[in-house]
Amino acid sequence: MSNVKVTATPANESSSFFGNLRHKLPKDTGIFIVMVGIALIFEMAGWYVRDQSFLLNTNRLILIVLQVAIIGVIAVGVTQVIITTGIDLSSGSVIALTAVVAASLAQTSDSLSPMFPSLVNLPAVVPIGAGICVGLLCGLVNGLLITRTGIPPFIATLGMMVSARGLAQYYTQGNPISFLSDGFTSIGQGAMPVIIFLVVALVFHIALKHTRYGKYVYAIGGNMTSAKVSGINVNKYLVIVYTIAGALSGLAGVVLAARVSSGQSSMGTGYELDAIAAAVIGGSSLMGGVGRITGTLIGAVILGLIKSGFTFVGVDAYVQDIIKGIIIVAAVSIDMHRNRKKR
Repeated sequence: MSNVKVTATPANESSSFFGNLRHKLPKDTGIFIVMVGIALIFEMAGWYVRDQSFLLNTNRLILIVLQVAIIGVIAVGVTQVIITTGIDLSSGSVIALTAVVAASLAQTSDSLSPMFPSLVNLPAVVPIGAGICVGLLCGLVNGLLITRTGIPPFIATLGMMVSARGLAQYYTQGNPISFLSDGFTSIGQGAMPVIIFLVVALVFHIALKHTRYGKYVYAIGGNMTSAKVSGINVNKYLVIVYTIAGALSGLAGVVLAARVSSGQSSMGTGYELDAIAAAVIGGSSLMGGVGRITGTLIGAVILGLIKSGFTFVGVDAYVQDIIKGIIIVAAVSIDMHRNRKKR
């Protein structure tokens, strides 16, 4: 019996080197490179089309960051829902409902027609807390519908999407709510929305990566039957996940109302799709069990860059929606292809 000696070739060594390098790099390196590439493309397009820089405009970058902050807060909750193989279509409408409720409790005595004349000049913590609680309640209802009745998440959250928007319109009778207190609007001014987003992202990054809650959420998304067999109270954690998603939508609605100093029933339209897109672009799998807050953060930035970049170079708003739809479909297709290869 002869010994066979395998000699490493340059090709094998090169393949091994790049394989090891890929494993050593952070998991979100690929999507981060995509983000940088998109930014550079718009920078070059800016000089070609507008003869000016896209990235070196301070006002534009601030606007991108503020847009990303609102969508990002929602996307943090949506990411956790997607990890459990669920979906949340209600977040945009929940934003509208929480925004008008919070705004109605943040009015000052200067308002010509306050919604609640006896509840003006309240401390800012009251409208902020009320808005978040309304969002939390919407998320709780979603979770209970899904776990107690067996309704698929798509249908349950679709029903909440329609109902919450209708409630917001009924609550305001289609009229905007303005004359909000300075204490309330301060949470939407300056860098505060960005700080709120980063704090929320950090908290849930730690929660998903280093706590029992995160371990169970990934287990449920990876294989719900196995999670049940291993003793995890699946229904309990699904309710918690949807409740958190609702509360974060409520927080986003409060921040949005504070930022524009108004509460309107039309707020948040389409935000649920942007949040889902940010999560999927950031690497969350609609098949469940896969997703990271860091990836979602980068995905939200990519969406902000695309929206601002297309506006900068003069692409029509309707065309932007078409391209955004293509990006979402492409991201989901890549995810499905990746899952088929794993299996």
